[in-house]
Amino acid sequence: MLKQILFSIFLLFYQLTHLQSNSNHPNFILILADDQGWNGTSVKMINDNDLSMSDFYETPNIERIAEKGVIFSNAYASAPVCAPSRYSIQFGQTPARLKMIRVGMNTDHIDHNKLSIPKQLKEINSEYRSAHFGKWGMDSTPENIGYDKSDGPTKNKDGVFNYNSNKLQWSNNESSDPKKIFSITKRAINFIEENKQSNTPFFLQISHYAIHSDIVARKETYQKFKNKNNGEIHNNLGLAAMTFDLDESVGLILDKLEELNLTENTYVIYTSDNGSVPIVTPRKYYKQSYNFPLERGKWDAMEGGIRVPFIVMGPGINERRYAETPISFSDLLPTISDIAGNKILNRKNLDGGSFKKLLFNKSDKVFRKTKGLIFHVPYENKIALERAHSAIIVDNYKLIKFYDNNDTKLYDVKNDISESIDLSKIFIYERLNKKLEKILDNYLEEVKAPKWQPGITWKENTLKIINSYH
Repeated sequence: MLKQILFSIFLLFYQLTHLQSNSNHPNFILILADDQGWNGTSVKMINDNDLSMSDFYETPNIERIAEKGVIFSNAYASAPVCAPSRYSIQFGQTPARLKMIRVGMNTDHIDHNKLSIPKQLKEINSEYRSAHFGKWGMDSTPENIGYDKSDGPTKNKDGVFNYNSNKLQWSNNESSDPKKIFSITKRAINFIEENKQSNTPFFLQISHYAIHSDIVARKETYQKFKNKNNGEIHNNLGLAAMTFDLDESVGLILDKLEELNLTENTYVIYTSDNGSVPIVTPRKYYKQSYNFPLERGKWDAMEGGIRVPFIVMGPGINERRYAETPISFSDLLPTISDIAGNKILNRKNLDGGSFKKLLFNKSDKVFRKTKGLIFHVPYENKIALERAHSAIIVDNYKLIKFYDNNDTKLYDVKNDISESIDLSKIFIYERLNKKLEKILDNYLEEVKAPKWQPGITWKENTLKIINSYH
């Protein structure tokens, strides 16, 4: 009898402390769209700029996040293509440091066992559980990175992608589960319910295949947008329908959080892995891209390729608010660590910094060891700028450097978001231009970033064989 009483007391004590400890550690849901541009939702990304939202697409559920969240007007994917951006999210490092700079490159040089978001959360609280559903888009596996559950090492082809058929990619196709949007969401909801039942804190990354080609949407959604007048910037029926279906899945997640009373302890982050394609084929020559007023789009480091929607709601954020401080994907790992355990990461090779104080309106600065935001696109791409280049953003200014002739361009991306005025040759900006170029060059040399040479693709051989570094 005494043993039973003591065991009951122990069990009660364990349950109470377990409840208390886990309630102190919030949940995180990162919803990552694919190829959704900065103005690809019906949320204004700049409060007083009507061009910072779509004039055709409808995303009422992403608006629900924005109504109670912080809208980051100047948020950047770490690269203008998917794989480098996804690596940067997990590891808090720039693609230049990771030496992962393009889709399909050889990654034998990358240590996939290093610190990641799920591994860092388990260090804070060993009971954190993590899941990744949808497009992985990286090498190795989600489990190797630290995830407890996943769909495996999935790529574009797992979400309907006809690489060899331009016609099929950009024609409108119908499905009751377009781009697996709703089956991915169902698995995510099951994971949320499991952790609610076990009172376990969790990190959930939902990486959608939408709105990457192929264009697929539900029949009824196509019908909805067939009856709507096109916008001047966005006019593609298929992309509008697929965007709406994606948004419907966001609503299912938000509804489930409310149903399970998890809203008050869960941060929801919505963003995209890079900017939108500039236009549906042909892409090489166009007067105005889908990312307008931003210049160009996916595949290069102009604003249209790297500036993305980024909205966060959660505990301590009580109303719609705009943040203008530039942030990037490498900031996600340190920010989540800071929020989950008040833990500031001081690891030597971390490029990102915590934007926790931005979220709670306690500061307008992000402190990083790396000066500015770095973007490294050191390869020739016939459908983008066609020239190997890198870029750096410090405060309001962005410098782009081209490697075929070492030419530079300088833009004030706060007051000239269209990058229409090159300041680099104007006398009063020459000193700033040289300063930013030096910071960029020094960083790329410090991390031994892959260096452009004519003809290098980084696909066939390892970096060791190529042996070309800054």
